[in-house]
Amino acid sequence: MNIDFNALPSPCYIVDERLLKKNLETLDSIQKRTGCSILLALKGFSMFSVFPLVGKYLKGITSSSLFEARLGFEEMGKEVHIYAPSYIEKDFDELLTYCDHIVFNSFDQWNQFKDKVKNVRSKKIECGIRINPEYSEIKTPIYNPCYKYSRLGVTLSSIKPHDLDGIDGLHFHTMCEQNSDTLERTIKVVDEKFGEYIKRMKWLNLGGGHHITRPDYDIETLIRSILFFKDKYGVDIYLEPGEAIALNTGYLVSTVLDIVDNGMKIAILDTSAACHMPDVLEMPYRPNILDAGMPDEYSYTYRLGGNTCLAGDIIGDYSFKRPLKPGDRLVFCDMAHYTMVKNNTFNGVNLPSIALYNETEGIKVIRQFGYEDFKSRLS
Repeated sequence: MNIDFNALPSPCYIVDERLLKKNLETLDSIQKRTGCSILLALKGFSMFSVFPLVGKYLKGITSSSLFEARLGFEEMGKEVHIYAPSYIEKDFDELLTYCDHIVFNSFDQWNQFKDKVKNVRSKKIECGIRINPEYSEIKTPIYNPCYKYSRLGVTLSSIKPHDLDGIDGLHFHTMCEQNSDTLERTIKVVDEKFGEYIKRMKWLNLGGGHHITRPDYDIETLIRSILFFKDKYGVDIYLEPGEAIALNTGYLVSTVLDIVDNGMKIAILDTSAACHMPDVLEMPYRPNILDAGMPDEYSYTYRLGGNTCLAGDIIGDYSFKRPLKPGDRLVFCDMAHYTMVKNNTFNGVNLPSIALYNETEGIKVIRQFGYEDFKSRLS
């Protein structure tokens, strides 16, 4: 890969700009073939130092809060969309200065804020409502926006036709890390339930969860799904994946600090599942490591643990071709998305540095953190 991981500070996230560009080219090819608009969802990837590159390919960003909207407005300067389960009244006037599209979670929220939107004279802000088709193929409830009693979106039974007066589009988000066959089944449900309302709309947002840039993703089915709605209803189509933009583009470089033995060898690292890759515990999932395998695949197996006091701060069990020792570097794969945006300083553990690699400049360390970053979050 031509990246000297030993030249980086540790721990450190590093994004390979070559891989990011490859993902963006794939996404742009879908835009060109269908006329859809793809947005970067900042909840998954907010590394604004690469926003100029992302902005060359994608139409803009989608946000979930005032701060994300401002970041996208200031650092990319293209379309700014937002959806939140509810909006905070004291933030809303500022939000209007950044956003081009606002999606509301309920008709009560729409009615609360619609006059503010209509009174904006400097630009046209388009508004949407999130719908809940009550259909999802996500098995884990914490990631399923359509599970029973979900707070996300309005169901068909709760819609009265006059509620949609002034609404420009509908938004649904029912997927998580899934292939396009799931989308194809979902749009059949959406079309059957909400077709009479879609025909009144200017646009339809298919949300996120589309794993477009993974190797086995069926792009042709995605193309077919997008064109189904465009051809049937004449609506513009938006997609807002966060993960697909940065999927398999980044690494987390860490260092072995100590080896302890309690029935098995345990390597304690200067990185932490709890602090630096929380989805390892929340999803949960097991990240790959360069030159490592499953337990007992190679001669030397270790449990990898973080350097916090949380007993469950365990990354997983891995095997290596040679024994680990303090000072060894381990490189975790696919660490660009849902890492920098979710990390924290539990136990006062420092945040990983952030770096970028490209063929022109090589390694460029963009940001390093210290005590003041920890202290400034507290009081």
